[in-house]
Amino acid sequence: MNLFADEDFAPPSRSAPRDESLLPLAARMRPRNLNEFAGQPHLVGPGAPLRRALERDRLPSSIFFGPAGTGKTTLARLLAKLSKSHFEEFSAIGGSVGDVRKIAEGAKLRQRSGARTLLFVDEIHRFNRAQQDAFLPHVEDGTLVLIGATTENPLASLNGPLLSRCRMWKFEPLSEGDVLALLHGALSDERGLGALALHPEEGALEWIARASRGDARLSLGALEMSADLAHNGELTLADVKRTLGADAFYDKSGDDHYDTISAFIKSIRGSDPDAALFWMMRMLDGGEDPMFVARRLVIAASEDIGNAEPRALPLAVAALSAVEKVGMPECAIPLAQATTFLASAPKSNASYQAMKRARSAAQEGQSVRVPPHLRSSALGGARERLGNGEGYLNPHEFGGFVPQDYLPPGFKRSPFYEPTASGEEPRLARRLEEWWGDAPAAPANEN
Repeated sequence: MNLFADEDFAPPSRSAPRDESLLPLAARMRPRNLNEFAGQPHLVGPGAPLRRALERDRLPSSIFFGPAGTGKTTLARLLAKLSKSHFEEFSAIGGSVGDVRKIAEGAKLRQRSGARTLLFVDEIHRFNRAQQDAFLPHVEDGTLVLIGATTENPLASLNGPLLSRCRMWKFEPLSEGDVLALLHGALSDERGLGALALHPEEGALEWIARASRGDARLSLGALEMSADLAHNGELTLADVKRTLGADAFYDKSGDDHYDTISAFIKSIRGSDPDAALFWMMRMLDGGEDPMFVARRLVIAASEDIGNAEPRALPLAVAALSAVEKVGMPECAIPLAQATTFLASAPKSNASYQAMKRARSAAQEGQSVRVPPHLRSSALGGARERLGNGEGYLNPHEFGGFVPQDYLPPGFKRSPFYEPTASGEEPRLARRLEEWWGDAPAAPANEN
């Protein structure tokens, strides 16, 4: 099979405009064959599995997942053309189970004459798990070759029976080189901006390539908007920056949101204040909510530093309050102070680990009752009639500490909190050793 046919490819559409010049640049520049398809060499490059399946004319039902603008829809249309399949497309945002049934009925008619139907479902995760079951019988009996596209993790958003009948293919963001090739092609191609004879200033296309984060559609859209600002055929870096804005390098609603905050926290945990500040400013300048950053600092102060540096938590809470009262852009200053202090502080997750051990022990002993000497005796008659508080030893009456059992009767003690050798914790460890190391617990009241 010739996968690199040179003929133009016009994907079937019942509502395609007659004047293609009215289409966005990204739509006009859709690849017409696999030679023009950018990125995903692990899927469609020489010897790649999806390409081999196409060469053998055994295209499987598939789930394409990955970031926006990486070619999921485009590749589905190319596969339909190259496998000579009838192409049906709808979005799960506006589509319904009824649409699936109608498409399947048409596919069965075509199947009788030896023609296959490829159904492309964009945003397939928008179908709930019950609706996804509508695809199962038609995929199972080969009536439809289903290609679903999603930006979500299919293991979390799609049901098991559907996934078991489909191959999953992960789409990666395009490299900067791939994006640059697309931009140069759009500037020279008559389908794109070739008629404008634009000359990009040095660094202008590179800026778009970096800012697009591997999103072909975003990069071509930015190029088209920048072209509208061009004067005398010059596409300047300043115009590109005006088009994209300061937040172009950060997606506060997508994977960047989670990946960047992860890098921020791990840089603090790894005691690298420079890296922590870099990721923090990337988030703030990208439009991230500063309260989100401040809340993560509060968590990190306890989770990763804890009692190794007890001042970390009050400082993080103070930064949270400052953000609330001051707002951007000035609140970046107290956030930077807290970030550099936390990153430079000694680290301990002993309190966090102690919390997890205590939770596990508490869940295992859900039926235990508070021992009598620890029960409240605040209500009148609670001590006399119920024995609450009987036998309790008040540490203040013994110089600040007295050994006694604070755990439920019969509870097998094992240390939850184990101070580390970091920062202030050795001092706490010595104190606990002095108090509890050789001290037998006073017997609890058995009533």
